Amino acid sequence: MLEPLYLQWKQLNCRSDCQYYCMLERENQREKLGLNPVKYHGKWPFKRASFFQEPLSAVLSAFNLLMHFVGWVTFYNLVYRKLPLRPESRRTHYEYTGLWHIYGFLSINAWFWSAIFHTRDFDLTEKLDYSSAVAVLGYSLILCLLRVFNVKDEASRVMFAAPILAFVTTHILYLNFYHMDYGWNMKVCLVMGVSQLLMWAIWGGLTRHPSRFKLWTVVIGGALAMLLEIYDFPPFHGYVDAHSLWHAATIPLTYLWWSFIKNDAKFRTSVLVKKVK
Repeated sequence: MLEPLYLQWKQLNCRSDCQYYCMLERENQREKLGLNPVKYHGKWPFKRASFFQEPLSAVLSAFNLLMHFVGWVTFYNLVYRKLPLRPESRRTHYEYTGLWHIYGFLSINAWFWSAIFHTRDFDLTEKLDYSSAVAVLGYSLILCLLRVFNVKDEASRVMFAAPILAFVTTHILYLNFYHMDYGWNMKVCLVMGVSQLLMWAIWGGLTRHPSRFKLWTVVIGGALAMLLEIYDFPPFHGYVDAHSLWHAATIPLTYLWWSFIKNDAKFRTSVLVKKVK
């Protein structure tokens, strides 16, 4: 009760320090006996750096956040300042501009809470991280369906989005207020992730999209990176584990992904402008 506010915010207190140093001592003893590391409360025994509980994952999450921010800003500049706008409304010709803006916001939010969660892991940060990740995955699945099936009518978009939004909302409420089921959450995220990767890959080939090779690179890279989430292993020297490597892999993939989005905006705008002329 008498700890300074900055220590209370970081959740660094006598109890958490005892747990941390006890874990390190126990792992040192296991290493001397030739035993492999084990998980404590569902997590590998990471070594802290200052108040960063998982320093590498926290830093790489921040880099992913930065990549999404840069990608969203350059996309905004492209569609509103470099590509022609509709003369009567000054709106973009690209039909999915608003949807990609929402995607950018949700992605930035998800990586922000990922960085916070890997810095300090306690109940609130865990729930915000998992909820944000599920939200961006669910929304990206909706966006994938709308783009793949070229859904432009607002009523049709609502029909596509409503069942997925209902499921994602129910799943988030289940995790937060009923049971934080890590296994079930992993299955849900894998199904949403794999299904949209397959749809993007097939659509790119069927439509002969001019940037399909970028899209396929993201799909293949994303699928390989996803394996790191499935085949987990203990952290190397207490810092580098499969999850942190997944964070590293998503940085260049994010750059390529936003590059594809911008190319798609250029492609669709050029097609629509030609039709108007």
